[in-house]
Amino acid sequence: MSRPGYGGGDLPAVFPDWSPYQDLESAARAYLRDPDVALEALGGVLRGASVLGFTLERFVNEVNGVWQEVVVCDGSRLILWHGEDVPPEEGPPGSMTSSLRVVPVSTVTEVGCRRRLNRAESGEIRVDSIDVYLLLTSLDEAPPSEELAGTPRHDALRFGKTLDDGGAGQIARLEEFARMVASVVGRPML
Repeated sequence: MSRPGYGGGDLPAVFPDWSPYQDLESAARAYLRDPDVALEALGGVLRGASVLGFTLERFVNEVNGVWQEVVVCDGSRLILWHGEDVPPEEGPPGSMTSSLRVVPVSTVTEVGCRRRLNRAESGEIRVDSIDVYLLLTSLDEAPPSEELAGTPRHDALRFGKTLDDGGAGQIARLEEFARMVASVVGRPML
């Protein structure tokens, strides 16, 4: 099964699993369509800093083609790389954006992790999905809806994995990432 990609090439609808790879470069090369772009952007910020944890996301949508994201934590910063295909009407075939955002861990005020569990007939409990959010001190730039007019809304980083989108390995790795970030939030920076 594949989905049409920009530039005439087909892209697989199911991507390789990055969860067995413990180092960022191997995981990115196994999972991302554009690992060199992502690793170059991230490397320019990391500059040799240790990667304590990371999570990856990739999907194909019918509007913008391939959407890719890498989030890295080095203990004091969250470094987010995002790559996305440009719609055909907005640029020549094969065009994409590459964005980088650096968020100090000190701006994370809350880490939330919600797991959906499924109990089999045998009584065994399995995690079917995970949703993680990191609430930030910065305000969301989105215009407020009519219901929330005048009410500031804090920015949040959100990540999710399901058995169908990533599998058990990526669910476990995202939960591991959330726990790692939670472990450094609120600690004094040395």
